[in-house]
Amino acid sequence: MIIAGFTVSFPGILYTIVGLIILWIIVSIPAWLAGKAVTGGKATFGDALLATLAGPIVYFIVVFVVGYFLGASALIFGYILALIAWIWVFKASFQTSWLRAILIAILAWVIFIILSIIIGALFGIVYPAPFFPKI
Repeated sequence: MIIAGFTVSFPGILYTIVGLIILWIIVSIPAWLAGKAVTGGKATFGDALLATLAGPIVYFIVVFVVGYFLGASALIFGYILALIAWIWVFKASFQTSWLRAILIAILAWVIFIILSIIIGALFGIVYPAPFFPKI
């Protein structure tokens, strides 16, 4: 089947869905480790999965709504509001305070970068490639 100039097949769709699920699990690992560190071990992997699934969705919705109702000139406000909403998702997912949710988000980014460098050094696989030097 061809949709919008792209050939779409069942195996292709299946591979895409499986790939997205694997990617979701992988990006949840830094959030889980950060949640464990900040909450004193109370965070579960399910909390991290929820945060990494709901966070981008909430972020997109907030940016879209602000852009739609207030126009393109208000998008910076929309991005700031969306970041606050994403932190709220971390706060709700890990059942913690605002400050701890911010710490989880920052620590998750640091862990992600460290893991990316380690994986890149071991296997030559780096994502996002333009941001990391070849080792």
